[in-house]
Amino acid sequence: MSFDYLHVDVFAPRPFAGNSLPIFHDAPDLSSAQMLAITQELRHFEAIFLTATDEARRYQARIFDLFEELPFAGHPIIGAAAALHHLSKNPDRQLWTFDLSEKCVTVSTHQTANGYFGLLDQGAATFLGEIDLREDVAQAFSLSPDDLDPDLPLAVVSTGLRYLVVPVRRDALSRARITADITSLVQSLGAQFAVLLDEAALEVRHWNNDGIAEDVATGSAAGTIGAYRLRYCAAETNAAFKLHQGRFTGRASQLIVEPQGTPDTIHSVKVGGDVAIVGHGSLVALP
Repeated sequence: MSFDYLHVDVFAPRPFAGNSLPIFHDAPDLSSAQMLAITQELRHFEAIFLTATDEARRYQARIFDLFEELPFAGHPIIGAAAALHHLSKNPDRQLWTFDLSEKCVTVSTHQTANGYFGLLDQGAATFLGEIDLREDVAQAFSLSPDDLDPDLPLAVVSTGLRYLVVPVRRDALSRARITADITSLVQSLGAQFAVLLDEAALEVRHWNNDGIAEDVATGSAAGTIGAYRLRYCAAETNAAFKLHQGRFTGRASQLIVEPQGTPDTIHSVKVGGDVAIVGHGSLVALP
């Protein structure tokens, strides 16, 4: 048998930029262990496995990173929607629905001069508290408390995954590092991951909790940044802004973020970007 997949780059207007992704668009009945093994074999940051439902343009989706299954992630879902649009050969704007383990999301896609653009509605944002441990958090990123933005709070926010948002001064991003696993710290604060935000430059950095791999463009984190900026940074509702990521990995990316609601009640955050089709392949053996 052969097991086909499409390779795309997300949050990039051209191939070989942005965040790469394999999409298994007609996944057989694989176990979780098999999907994790395939993801680890291909060595992309994440992979997504799709199963069609009886409803047109609606799919069950499972997302894996190199360590585990994720209940939600932004760039795999946007990339999957663009890949499905590409395979459909339909030039019209499309709306796709994805059923995840804990939520259902929609992505609108349309063709561009160089590929596709996908806009993911991540749904409502949840604020899980502000954090006072500025010294401990700064140290976790090899920074000092003075490197943190003095005018903005550390806060845990979720639009599907719980992120500790760490606002920093403009010159701090280039010096930030994770030298020891921060999993225990972020979990003790009610988060799963952490993201650094330079509000002045509208730029973020995010690593795996062990600090070994830095993400190129993180759609789930961008959703939390949209909510955070609407609450704390006077961002405008229904007004999209460009968020930058990936400069330090050599794959600069742009994420379009649009929070909707009020600072107290954020009922939706949309995250989008360009998707470039890179190639396709087939597995001829399964783990």
